[in-house]
Amino acid sequence: MPKVAVILSGCGSRDGAEVQESVLTLLELDKAGAEVQCFAPDIQQEHVVSHLDGKVSTYRERNVLEEAARIARGDIVPLADAKAADFDAVILPGGQGVIKNLSNFAYEGPNCAVDGEVERFILSMHKAGKPIGGACLAALLVAKILGDAGEKVTVTIGREKETAQSVRECGAAHADCNPDAIVVDAANKIVTTPAYMYDATTIARVDAGIAKMVAAVLAMTRK
Repeated sequence: MPKVAVILSGCGSRDGAEVQESVLTLLELDKAGAEVQCFAPDIQQEHVVSHLDGKVSTYRERNVLEEAARIARGDIVPLADAKAADFDAVILPGGQGVIKNLSNFAYEGPNCAVDGEVERFILSMHKAGKPIGGACLAALLVAKILGDAGEKVTVTIGREKETAQSVRECGAAHADCNPDAIVVDAANKIVTTPAYMYDATTIARVDAGIAKMVAAVLAMTRK
């Protein structure tokens, strides 16, 4: 039974982890019989956004780990405690928390800084030759972390040209992809899917892509 770490970035597509991508990832892992542990950095969110009107709150603060616990039903551990030796793979759902909490890409673009614990764990998993999966904006984070380490990887964020260019500026190659499909970088053991990078897509198509991503990641743990 493979053991998979899932890194969450809060709770909510506009300021944390995309809830549907996160739940679908956990569902597909469970259906496949994987053992899962959720993680999140124990840090304050960049800000809190209303998911009704998109307005940023000026008076509320939230913690990324506490918010991610809503998705994980409380079964979550600070990312600082995660060790690559304990896991066979890692998967990161998307959501704007990836570019606001796990990094500051939303403000600094390809020159962004990445949370130290996220960078540490992803690099240690990659160095150990263990597969990495990513949905939506998580592909951009993987490109940034590994690109800064001098690794040339291939990922997808769909067909959005501006973000695809940012992927390239992070040092990675980009492959166009539909929301119900995946891009596999077999040499680097990286699997990505666009998910809700397509605003007009459906949850069924997002699930199809995430199911393929999870299956491909788990298959890599057996090689």
